[in-house]
Amino acid sequence: MNIPSQDTQKMLDTMRKAVEKALERKKRLGQYAVIWQNGKPMLIGEDAPKQAVALP
Repeated sequence: MNIPSQDTQKMLDTMRKAVEKALERKKRLGQYAVIWQNGKPMLIGEDAPKQAVALP
Protein backbone atom coordinates (compact mmCIF):
# COMPACT_ATOMS: atom_id res chain seq x y z
CA MET A 1 0.00 0.00 0.00
CA ASN A 2 1.30 3.42 -0.92
CA ILE A 3 1.67 6.01 1.80
CA PRO A 4 0.18 9.33 0.67
CA SER A 5 2.32 12.45 0.69
CA GLN A 6 1.69 15.08 3.35
CA ASP A 7 -0.21 17.25 0.87
CA THR A 8 -2.36 14.33 -0.26
CA GLN A 9 -3.09 13.36 3.35
CA LYS A 10 -4.15 16.96 4.11
CA MET A 11 -6.52 16.87 1.13
CA LEU A 12 -8.00 13.53 2.20
CA ASP A 13 -8.48 14.77 5.78
CA THR A 14 -10.16 17.94 4.51
CA MET A 15 -12.52 15.95 2.28
CA ARG A 16 -13.41 13.58 5.14
CA LYS A 17 -14.21 16.52 7.42
CA ALA A 18 -16.35 18.11 4.70
CA VAL A 19 -18.32 14.89 4.19
CA GLU A 20 -18.78 14.43 7.95
CA LYS A 21 -20.05 18.01 8.20
CA ALA A 22 -22.44 17.57 5.26
CA LEU A 23 -23.84 14.29 6.65
CA GLU A 24 -24.30 15.83 10.10
CA ARG A 25 -26.11 18.82 8.56
CA LYS A 26 -28.45 16.54 6.59
CA LYS A 27 -29.16 14.59 9.78
CA ARG A 28 -29.98 17.78 11.71
CA LEU A 29 -32.28 18.92 8.90
CA GLY A 30 -34.03 15.54 8.81
CA GLN A 31 -32.87 14.77 5.29
CA TYR A 32 -31.69 11.37 4.13
CA ALA A 33 -28.31 10.78 2.52
CA VAL A 34 -27.00 8.40 -0.10
CA ILE A 35 -23.74 6.64 0.80
CA TRP A 36 -21.71 3.82 -0.75
CA GLN A 37 -21.64 0.69 1.41
CA ASN A 38 -20.65 -2.90 0.57
CA GLY A 39 -20.32 -2.04 -3.10
CA LYS A 40 -23.83 -0.56 -3.40
CA PRO A 41 -25.48 2.82 -2.83
CA MET A 42 -27.44 2.93 0.44
CA LEU A 43 -30.09 5.42 1.57
CA ILE A 44 -29.69 6.37 5.23
CA GLY A 45 -31.82 8.55 7.46
CA GLU A 46 -35.28 8.50 8.95
CA ASP A 47 -36.95 9.91 5.84
CA ALA A 48 -35.10 7.66 3.37
CA PRO A 49 -37.36 5.97 0.83
CA LYS A 50 -38.01 2.32 1.72
CA GLN A 51 -37.54 1.17 -1.87
CA ALA A 52 -34.86 2.47 -4.16
CA VAL A 53 -36.02 3.91 -7.45
CA ALA A 54 -34.77 1.96 -10.46
CA LEU A 55 -32.80 4.03 -12.93
CA PRO A 56 -33.30 3.51 -16.68
